[in-house]
Amino acid sequence: MDLIAKIKGFSKERRATVVATATATFLALVKLVIGFMSGSVSVLASAMDSILDTAISIFNFFAIKKAEEEADDTFNYGKGKIQAIAGVIEGVVITISGLYIIYEGIIKLIYKKETTMLGTSVTVMIISIITTWFLVKYLEKTAKETDSIVVKSDALHYKADLLSNGAVLIALFLVSITGFDFIDAIFGIAIGGYIIYSAYEIIKEGVLVLLDRSLDPKIVAKIGEIISNTKEVKGYHWLKTRTDGTHNFVEVHLVLDPDMTIAKAHEIADRLNCKIASLEPKKGWVITPHFDPYDDEELNVLFFEGNIDCQEYEKKDDNK
Repeated sequence: MDLIAKIKGFSKERRATVVATATATFLALVKLVIGFMSGSVSVLASAMDSILDTAISIFNFFAIKKAEEEADDTFNYGKGKIQAIAGVIEGVVITISGLYIIYEGIIKLIYKKETTMLGTSVTVMIISIITTWFLVKYLEKTAKETDSIVVKSDALHYKADLLSNGAVLIALFLVSITGFDFIDAIFGIAIGGYIIYSAYEIIKEGVLVLLDRSLDPKIVAKIGEIISNTKEVKGYHWLKTRTDGTHNFVEVHLVLDPDMTIAKAHEIADRLNCKIASLEPKKGWVITPHFDPYDDEELNVLFFEGNIDCQEYEKKDDNK
């Protein structure tokens, strides 16, 4: 009861990884036993995939736990990017599992290994498909509610499992009616290829977050529209956005009346912050406005490129 109460106290993201871990462990054990007993490469490949699912879901649990920790003096922006790192690692592990499955399929083709216990194998795969379908629906619902990159990756991964399990079932059915064991091996190789393909999107998403890709173009356009529709703002430049999977970060330079008070400028920024944050209310936002009396974008570019000569500005201060 204490364990159940503890799990209920987890965030939705962490609860999702617990459910995924328990499901993957159950399926891995069942498919592993049947896979070795029957000699089916397809079932064994599916079992190996489920074992990796278990390891990945456990890893994701701790990744989310770390990502949820508050910012501190060492990590001023928090540890949200741990989720992106987890996504990349998950994609790499999935790719390795796909390669292993392809290897097993080739070995079966070469040595012409026989598939047995077809009836039991089919039953196991049907159970696996039904269980995985419910898990995918749960993960997709959680991903939609939380917008977590880790949960999204898990949902995509298990959706790939669902399709591969269906392919295994078809392979076993064809073997049972034709007696051609090579069909099982061919399907196993095809499943391995599909698993590698599905891993690409997971790796790509994680890498793009780590490289500070900007927010979705539609969101960026809406941010620009919000700023442009604020009458006190004469213009803006140097709009930069990124996300760590948990928080969205926005930096922008606002051109305001040079005679405007700091209090008034701060009031305008607060209104803008509220409107921008409402674009994705489930995410945390870190919005950093910079107030300019004129458009100094060229100066910002020089600062960014490291070509600024600060002595020129020191002379201006000395002459005041």
